[in-house]
Amino acid sequence: MGPVSETKLRQAAFGESPVAPGVLAKAAGGPPRQRLLAAIVFGAGGHYAAAATLLGELGRGPDPVLAALALAAFGSHRRQLGGHAEARVLDSAALAATGRCREESAADPDGLDRAGAVADALLGLAADNLALGRLPAARRLHEAAASASAAASAPACWRAEVRAGWVGAEIELMAGDPASAIPPAEAALKAALRHGSVRHRTKSAMVLGAALAAAGEQAGKDRAIDLVAKALAAAEEYGLDSLRWPGLLLAADLIPKRGAQYRFSASQVLHGVLLRSDAMGRRIAAGSSWVPT
Repeated sequence: MGPVSETKLRQAAFGESPVAPGVLAKAAGGPPRQRLLAAIVFGAGGHYAAAATLLGELGRGPDPVLAALALAAFGSHRRQLGGHAEARVLDSAALAATGRCREESAADPDGLDRAGAVADALLGLAADNLALGRLPAARRLHEAAASASAAASAPACWRAEVRAGWVGAEIELMAGDPASAIPPAEAALKAALRHGSVRHRTKSAMVLGAALAAAGEQAGKDRAIDLVAKALAAAEEYGLDSLRWPGLLLAADLIPKRGAQYRFSASQVLHGVLLRSDAMGRRIAAGSSWVPT
């Protein structure tokens, strides 16, 4: 096997082209940026133990931008398992790492630069605080992410735009205002579709589906069912197990007559994810009220 193509890894992490397991394994032993991309792909598939090994090492590395990106990605994986307090520690460390950068790094199309790392850390902290019941703090951090992106020397990348839409929608849902959650969720989906990222498109459809369903209009509920059904099909096709089990639980709420079937499927997918998680990840999920273990 020849050298691993970073373009192929980026397509697997941020596009629509899956990468062969052998290529991913080789990237996991490659240069730091390839290891970061491999960890992102591992996490999307719910292979949290493999991702944790790479991200933990990168988070302790000498490059502050890569360290920040790795710590924020690690935080998102912990958050996906219900470990919001643990994620907040990692996201705080990611934000601190960005402060060690002596100069602005070159702009990266997928936000693998200082501006992207700042956005990842602030939006991660917003999501952490939201799940911990700190709604005002979540709003401030979401606004801080927008301000930081506006002040950066390069425009915010598509990934920051998508994630800001997710968190903005989740804030409004937590605040009990689902109608206000719809516009940021719509914006996230549009940005993901423009870029062509199957993973971001899939999660955006789920977030929008949740907002539409919560708003209570029948037309919105019908659209939510369609969005979530298509998102689940994509998640299954591309092996995005980190999104499959939450999407199945959302589908169970949207279609009560098939709720038992969807919940059973969600438990099966989640069981597989936990088997592929590190010991700390499994302990986090077992102790979380967010994860139906």
